[in-house]
Amino acid sequence: MKRADMKLALPLIALLLAGCAVGPDYRRPQVEAADRFRDQQKAEAASFADQPWWQVFGDPALKDLIAQALEHNYDVRAAAQRVDEYRARAGIDHAGYLPQITPGAGFLRGRNSSFTSGGGVTGQLFNAQAGLSWELDLWGRIRRLNEASLANYLASQEARRGVFLATAAQVAQAYFELRELDARLEIAQSTTRAFQETYDLFNRRFTGGAASALETARAEAALDAAAASIPDLEQQIQAKENLLSYLVGRNPGPIPRGQGLEAQPVPPAIPAGLPSALLERRPDLRQAEQQLVAANAQIGVAQANYFPVLSLTGLYGGLAPHVGDLFGQGKEWELGAGLSGPTFQGLKLKYQKQVAVAQWEQARTLYQGAVTSAFGEVSTLLVAYQKLAEVETQQAKEVAAYQEAVHLATLRYTAGLSSYIEVLEAQQQLFPAQNARSQTRLARLTALVNLYKALGGGWNLQDPADPGAWARQPQP
Repeated sequence: MKRADMKLALPLIALLLAGCAVGPDYRRPQVEAADRFRDQQKAEAASFADQPWWQVFGDPALKDLIAQALEHNYDVRAAAQRVDEYRARAGIDHAGYLPQITPGAGFLRGRNSSFTSGGGVTGQLFNAQAGLSWELDLWGRIRRLNEASLANYLASQEARRGVFLATAAQVAQAYFELRELDARLEIAQSTTRAFQETYDLFNRRFTGGAASALETARAEAALDAAAASIPDLEQQIQAKENLLSYLVGRNPGPIPRGQGLEAQPVPPAIPAGLPSALLERRPDLRQAEQQLVAANAQIGVAQANYFPVLSLTGLYGGLAPHVGDLFGQGKEWELGAGLSGPTFQGLKLKYQKQVAVAQWEQARTLYQGAVTSAFGEVSTLLVAYQKLAEVETQQAKEVAAYQEAVHLATLRYTAGLSSYIEVLEAQQQLFPAQNARSQTRLARLTALVNLYKALGGGWNLQDPADPGAWARQPQP
């Protein structure tokens, strides 16, 4: 091709490449977001989710476990591998912008029949050539494919963020459950020791004829009930340690402890931020929106399939009996353009577009439903956290009252003003009250973890390509 012809062809190619993309451009669906969450006192931009996880979970042992999990957890590693997969898929679709070159070479040796003109001759041929094909994206089909693949890649990144957050929450909840079991084991052991002393006292008095068989039997039953809970708690503790070992990506083994259940920090109030901000903070909502973007782009792909495809083709090579002549006298080349359009396909293209539209509508409905569900989830957890704090306050008073009752009953018995049955009854009431308080403390910590997750905790942290990024964030 002459240089002058090339100068005329280049603007034409650029014009064709800049053609419009058919199909709808993406617009975020309308969602109804209130000014503030239900029962929230006032609207505020700051959110609990703005804090990094190492500030939310202050226990040093817990922070170390979360860091290990974000580095070695199997779900985290698989999520990173899915990101690599969708990055490669996006690369495949992006390659559609570029010309495809297919080189080839061959050798042929043979003899013609003697009955043909010029027959009876043995000869050989060498050939080498490179073919070129390039689809000009006149209707934006390739661009829409790239929009879809990029959106799917970004959705996989948001899914990985969601796995990070879910893993941190799983480790925190399992650790708090472990510390609650530890607390209940301590209560059970302490109660068993107290009931053992009571039983020993009654048994000595019964042997000496100063106590009844009924009193001794009641003391023995209380002792057995408290002692029976210890093996079950020890089994649950080991099972919880095994779960935590799995979450951090290692074989079953003991888990180091940090602060006790009562010492775990619980903020008195949690700023939830604005409901509309959840769209930018929660990884599952961001993932759902990227999936909606991809579905929207697929409509453009289906619509572009109605139009013909314009392709440039080329060939350069040589055909000669000797290798040295391939690119001399044997040189050959050709350059052309082709236009191919869809033929009758039994309404296949129509139904393909209907499929794409239906998938987009499904994705839109799922996105709007996920947003509405997220608003309700946060509102529910905010109320739960607040009410559990009130329950815990009342239960703390209840435990203190029963402890005082045990103390007073002991003083009355020592002074000879009452039987030891009063002491036993006060101890029997204290045991379940202490367990109930521990369980409420666990429920409050669990609500804290779930609220951090529901608000999209750590959304503003850097998210480099490696899956251990969260674990290696600089800690203050």
